[in-house]
Amino acid sequence: MEDLSIIVLFLFVLFLLLGTGVWVGLALMGVAWVGMELFTSRPVGDVMITTIWSHSSSWTLTALPLFIWMGEILYRTRLSEDMFKGLAPWMARLPGGLVHTNIVGCTIFAAVSGSSAATLTTVGKMSIPELRKRNYPENMVIGTLTGAATLGLMIPPSLTLIVYGVTINESITKLFFAGILPGLVLAFMFMAYVAIYSKVSSKWQPNEEPRLRFTEKVKNSRFLLPVILLILVVIGSMYLGYATATEAAAFGVIGGLVLAASQGSLSMKTFTESLMGATRTSAMIALILAGAGFLSLAMGFTGLPRGLANLIAGFELSKFELLMVLLVFYIILGCFLDGISSVVLTMAVVEPMIIDAGINLIWFGIFIVVVVEMAQITPPIGFNLFVMQGMTNHEMNFVAKAAIPMFLIMVLMVFVLIVFPELATYLPDNLRPGPVP
Repeated sequence: MEDLSIIVLFLFVLFLLLGTGVWVGLALMGVAWVGMELFTSRPVGDVMITTIWSHSSSWTLTALPLFIWMGEILYRTRLSEDMFKGLAPWMARLPGGLVHTNIVGCTIFAAVSGSSAATLTTVGKMSIPELRKRNYPENMVIGTLTGAATLGLMIPPSLTLIVYGVTINESITKLFFAGILPGLVLAFMFMAYVAIYSKVSSKWQPNEEPRLRFTEKVKNSRFLLPVILLILVVIGSMYLGYATATEAAAFGVIGGLVLAASQGSLSMKTFTESLMGATRTSAMIALILAGAGFLSLAMGFTGLPRGLANLIAGFELSKFELLMVLLVFYIILGCFLDGISSVVLTMAVVEPMIIDAGINLIWFGIFIVVVVEMAQITPPIGFNLFVMQGMTNHEMNFVAKAAIPMFLIMVLMVFVLIVFPELATYLPDNLRPGPVP
């Protein structure tokens, strides 16, 4: 009963602060401050300063702003235009046609971005007008792009996996390993849905694409070479053990600058804009992490995480039942908080539960990323919905309805992960990671 009272108090203070427009990071600090003042005799100011500094000075965290900066640089290049030129000839003959460029383009850009919003914007600014011009159904154009852009959260380098790894003190490189196969399987499931829809829908009447010879397709593929080389440098350097996640991120920034310069997209203006965009995003995430660190410490002093873990253990839930409870919990939470906030806010309580249940922390990282991906397309706070609405000027209801099939496919992906956990654990267990960052 005491634990329940503490939970109610914490939630009341949190939603009071969030409801008045306080930043998420500061709201977390406010909840922690109240908890420390009420339930401990420690000097709150000293504890807060020490905790914020320790969470802000983590060497692992340096990979985050570098990967964000790489994505910002590439966002300002002609990458999306070149990707469409390179992919379109190969996608045109598949069931579903050029709509597959949304999914494959997002998958490729996710491997050099780490951000679903950057992936959505970069791929969408070229594919949307091209697909509209070819008379593809608007709901499929919008829905597939909105859903597939969430692959930026799973396919490495993933900002959410970096934040999760920092929060639970797990190897970022191993988490990156774990995200590859599930990310590719989810992309394939999206493509299968498009193929099936194209065969059964009466609305599917796109313009016929001209047939190209094999040599012409290969010639157009040259537009994909720069981004593929960048992926090989960033991801390959980690997987071959030559670089840590942080060092690979630095290679990515240098590669992004070289790519932008070679395309003529690099100027002092774009360089400054990319740097400031990365700074703003990194500062926001760092503040959330610092606030979550302080809140985790405060909750530890109250004994709340262990108390809740013991409470749930008393229900004697099986692993599957616990995962279903957490699935529903994170879907509901995702209606009100962004993905990174959801992860850092809850892990202090959730981590003891999953450890006690014998759930692999690497596997759970992929599980939670899939569920957080759902939050990106879940009203009313789904960030990808807002980005898509801004790009297309559609009503929010239209964008949300178009994304529902992709949401359901992600729910199906959760069960695929439960039935086949090796999808997330095979590569981390069998490939030699680089040094721990």
